[in-house]
Amino acid sequence: MKKGEGRRRIESPSRIAIGLSLLAVLFVAMPIIALMREVAWSRLLSDLTTPEARSALRLSLLCSLGATSLAALLGLPLAWVLARVEFRGRAIIRGLVLLPLVVPPVVAGVGLLAAFGRNGMFGGALDVLGLRITFTPIAVVLAEAFVALPFLVLAVEAGIRGLDRRNEEAARTLGASRGFVMRRITLPLLAPSLTAGLALAWARALGEFGATITFAGNIQGRTRTVPLAVYLLLDSSPDVAIALSLLLVLICVVVLVTLRARWIGAIR
Repeated sequence: MKKGEGRRRIESPSRIAIGLSLLAVLFVAMPIIALMREVAWSRLLSDLTTPEARSALRLSLLCSLGATSLAALLGLPLAWVLARVEFRGRAIIRGLVLLPLVVPPVVAGVGLLAAFGRNGMFGGALDVLGLRITFTPIAVVLAEAFVALPFLVLAVEAGIRGLDRRNEEAARTLGASRGFVMRRITLPLLAPSLTAGLALAWARALGEFGATITFAGNIQGRTRTVPLAVYLLLDSSPDVAIALSLLLVLICVVVLVTLRARWIGAIR
């Protein structure tokens, strides 16, 4: 065997490919660079601790964590079914679950309003129970969970498909119950993919705007999350809006860089 034979061949890109790649990077990077230039760095901490910013940050944190928990509660068993169970229409179900990835968020908000609004499909039943969802923090959680769910399902389903089932089968052969196998073998092996899915779902929930403002409104201290506060403060307090925007960007960058390898594996 010749030296180097069997190694992966490294292609030499053309100048056109390199040039277009640099343009693509600049296209994505320039708005971020421009945003950083607009930040009033000397007042960054004070801008992030104004009453409006603190209220939006607190609400965003609580609602995004609630939305991520709801996405996990629904998404984990769904990902398991999609990965392990063969049934007719599975491709349709998977496509439906991934629909929030491509549906405009404002359309998702209209759909949620039509389903859970006061005059919506389930609005009458909810009224009878004394439940009012629209324009409440519950609406924020539902809107964020709706758009975040596909990210968790994608990551966890890919992780389940990549598990070596021989470990589970060996434990079942030795008499372990299904619950024991799930708790002691499957979930620990699935932990990296589940962690990645939870982080991605949380980041997506944290940045949700369209579905939230349509379904939950933009009420100070009640439904005004950070993205909604940014939108409102751009006119009245642009420095605070820019500071909050930078914070959201930094959070997303940290999540994506940290989980890059797992996310790439999840979408293959």
